[in-house]
Amino acid sequence: MTNHEKLRDLIIDTFLLEPSEYSLELRRENVDTWDSLGIVSMAVGVHETFGYHFTPDEATGIESVADIVRILESKGISFAEG
Repeated sequence: MTNHEKLRDLIIDTFLLEPSEYSLELRRENVDTWDSLGIVSMAVGVHETFGYHFTPDEATGIESVADIVRILESKGISFAEG
């Protein structure tokens, strides 16, 4: 399973989404369950899946799935295909 697939599954499970709702462009303001509890759940899931702890500023500053990818890539977690 690729890191993209792991993140997709994490986001779908955490925010109770249908698979068709997921995309890198998915934004916080478009997901009712992406609230403060959802942020904590997502951060725990990222730690369990990728071994990275978001700082409080990082976690609260995330506005989209693309932001999550950007932060993780900056910490050396690859999302390159292939």
